[in-house]
Amino acid sequence: MRKLHPLSIAVRSISRSVNVGLLFFIAGVFASPGGAGGTLLSVAGMVLLGIVVAVVYEVAYYERFRYELTADTFDVASGVLARRDREVPLRRIQNVDVRQPVLSRLFGLSAVHIETAGGGQTEVSLQYVDEEEARRLRRQLRRGARAERDEDDESASETRDAGDEDEEELLFEIQPRELAILSVFTIDPGASLLGGIALSFLSGFDPTRLIPADLVDGLPGAEGGLVALAWLVVLFLLAAWVVSAVLTFNRYYGFRLTRVGDELHYERGLVQRYSGTIPLEKVQTLTITERVPFRWFGYGALAVETAGYAPGQGSRGTESAIPLAGYDRVVGLARSIEPFGEVDLEVPPKRARERYGVRYLLVVGAVVGAGYLLTTATALERWYLPAVLIVFVPVAAHLKWRNRGHQLGDRYVFARTGFWNRTTKVVPYYRVQAVVHTQSIFQRRRHLASVTADTASSASLLGRAATAYDVDEERGLEMQLEIEERLQERLRARKRERTVGEWFQHDLSNDEPAGDESA
Repeated sequence: MRKLHPLSIAVRSISRSVNVGLLFFIAGVFASPGGAGGTLLSVAGMVLLGIVVAVVYEVAYYERFRYELTADTFDVASGVLARRDREVPLRRIQNVDVRQPVLSRLFGLSAVHIETAGGGQTEVSLQYVDEEEARRLRRQLRRGARAERDEDDESASETRDAGDEDEEELLFEIQPRELAILSVFTIDPGASLLGGIALSFLSGFDPTRLIPADLVDGLPGAEGGLVALAWLVVLFLLAAWVVSAVLTFNRYYGFRLTRVGDELHYERGLVQRYSGTIPLEKVQTLTITERVPFRWFGYGALAVETAGYAPGQGSRGTESAIPLAGYDRVVGLARSIEPFGEVDLEVPPKRARERYGVRYLLVVGAVVGAGYLLTTATALERWYLPAVLIVFVPVAAHLKWRNRGHQLGDRYVFARTGFWNRTTKVVPYYRVQAVVHTQSIFQRRRHLASVTADTASSASLLGRAATAYDVDEERGLEMQLEIEERLQERLRARKRERTVGEWFQHDLSNDEPAGDESA
């Protein structure tokens, strides 16, 4: 059995020493003879003890960690205080991610994370091995997983193996201009928190220091307070935008996507480098995204969702196949994965647009009502100003209606929704796990319904499945039956294709010469 790289002791020890050293520092402050403040010597001693404990633990971890790749399993033995032996069947391996945090990159090491089917968590982590070993493991683990699934078709497996070694097709590589546009116009969800933390440190945890004195001088108390609040909001949004741009640039720097056999390989990241695989045979859904303002300039993005989870993201969201590129280029790559034809979507009935208008009117009414209640408790006036939003209600309702649609093709289900973040989902019929027909109370009043083509992707569990919203209720029932029928047709067709392939391979093996008997 193999061991981790010896330098992994140093990388892991540094990382663990920071955590354990901080814990022992806090313990030293409270346990030292000097009282609450502690003495420098006792605190330093506790910190040193914590670092020694961390290093000793990592040495023991290294000595007791072993792994081995066999013909049908990946075996791992680990544990310092409690021994743990695992055998991961190769047929269950879904994805192999290779990551290089900043510290490990300095030592030329990589972390290998192995994910299995049916779960969204890492089954096995090797921290750390050298870069060549990481590439070898990723290649052989994925090859072994395919061989296990195709053990009855040896010639096809050998053909793919040879292709894996010889051919690598570059599908996409992000350009500097695309990366700059993506960074500037992407809002990262975690950026607001980090931006708020940055502003807190800049102000010394006193927000009033960020407000210029001449900005509120001469204004009444209420108006001065509103101006100050507006100024802080602008600063907060600016800080969040800057942090978001930096995070996005770091995440997608050097993004490239290649195809090797029946897999997509991706690499990305500046400070921390990620690389992994997307097995095409496990792709459940393709999602083409056109966000504002990218859509106005002809840009789009492509994401893929695989069975059980989407690889490469800690949150188990979808993995980007193309983070940003021209729309035609995005559609072209999507068709190279799933060869769908032209998309001609059917929009919902016009009474759905009326429903959206009523919904938005209720929202405006709630805002105006909240403003009126606010004036009774504060010095604010002109509570009726938000009522001007009524002018935008018809436009908003029309845009929502116009950007929703669906289509049942010969082999795929298409569903589109969203204006600010418009997504078009492409689902092969044979990937559909269930067809759900739903009607809310408000939909029933207008004889509307929603039809969802659910798959095995985790995105479906998070409410991001392919859904045709607000179709006619009778048409919805017809769609449900049609999708179920086409699902069975595609399953039968795929079964026939596999059967023909097995017969063909069997005939080829019978036609092979038995050898030179005279020899």
